[in-house]
Amino acid sequence: MHDDLRSDMRTSIESPGHQRREGRADPLMPTLAHDDDSLGADVLSVALIGPEQQGRKAVAQAVVGFRAGAVREFSSYPELDDLPRILKTEFDVIIIELDTNPEHALDLIEHICGHMSATVMVYSAHTDSELLVRCMRAGAREFLTQPVAPTTIAEAMVRASVRRPSHRPAKKTEGKLLVFLGAKGGSGVSTLAANFAVALTQDSRQRTALLDLNLPLGNTAIDLGLTAPLSVVDALRDLERLDSHFLSTVMIKHSSGLSVLAAPDRYSPLDIREGSIEKLVNVVRQDFDYVVVDAGAGMGMVGRALLSSATTVYLVLQVSLPELRNANRIISEYFRSDTPQLEIVLNRFSPRSVEIDEEAINKALTMPAKWRVPSDYAAVRKAQNSASPIVLEGSPISQAIRQMARSAPGCSPAVETKKKKFSIFGLT
Repeated sequence: MHDDLRSDMRTSIESPGHQRREGRADPLMPTLAHDDDSLGADVLSVALIGPEQQGRKAVAQAVVGFRAGAVREFSSYPELDDLPRILKTEFDVIIIELDTNPEHALDLIEHICGHMSATVMVYSAHTDSELLVRCMRAGAREFLTQPVAPTTIAEAMVRASVRRPSHRPAKKTEGKLLVFLGAKGGSGVSTLAANFAVALTQDSRQRTALLDLNLPLGNTAIDLGLTAPLSVVDALRDLERLDSHFLSTVMIKHSSGLSVLAAPDRYSPLDIREGSIEKLVNVVRQDFDYVVVDAGAGMGMVGRALLSSATTVYLVLQVSLPELRNANRIISEYFRSDTPQLEIVLNRFSPRSVEIDEEAINKALTMPAKWRVPSDYAAVRKAQNSASPIVLEGSPISQAIRQMARSAPGCSPAVETKKKKFSIFGLT
């Protein structure tokens, strides 16, 4: 089996023809090794990642000889979080050295192959059958053994040229970030966020994620009847590893299709580092069309961290003097501009039992409330005790939440048409 793999991956043991001039490669900024506009549109752009300088220079020399328009060298392994920034160019080929840190190199291979269309090649001074197999499983297409001959590179580049798509796919845009925030604890933020996310998943038919950042004791998973072995705490503690693959191991799936990153099911003290919330949400937005966040009550650390990147913030409150006062302070301090879009949700709203009139509510909020979710204690308690989303049952609350979801930015619910039936009177 390993002999076949070596044949497929094209291992070479020939030596390079001559050495390229030495140059210093910055760890973060790539160095342009060769750029020849006369090569035409068929040239391949190449990124070369290798901490070991002598080997990297030798591979760069071999690459330059065959249809390589621009070879950019990186003198250190980038962190996974830095890959999108460092590899902004749409490279056709990415060549990675294995020997300095094989495990990190394998993580890079898997991440690149999962997010980019580039052909990944690897090179090593050793012929290790086990490592070769791991590289193949991670997505590498060529395994090159040093010293690498120009002819070996040329053959590998021909295969890469054949694999290159004729039209590059458009870059995936980040998912829309919809943040639920309470003016006061007990406003019903978690219930609304969880049910909104389920409705949005069903009605938009887009990939939707729910993040429970109501730390340390959020309960959206409980509301949805889910048991999560891992939680948002595991993701925040291991941000260096967080990518699409790792994300899939810490999230759980609801029967509606919604992916959930739950809060911990036990008290888990967590010292959240600056920027960690933003990093987590940015990674999730790469994989989902919608990211719904339960940010808890008040404009705490989570709310402030997401304010600049949120598409829409849903400020949830009940009609009472303390909550109207808190909402006024939040709006005055954090929503002086039109970005992000702010939508006020009056939860558990019962017009007949509200002592504060509409004019006073609007004056306190400085703007009209967009949504009113009716009060129905019995329906909510039944849903919570049965761990079943409210929106899966027909009720005034369900209708209000579904209307909110269908009005989410970019949501275009599929219109269901009733099938025509035959009867003795014709079509119905």
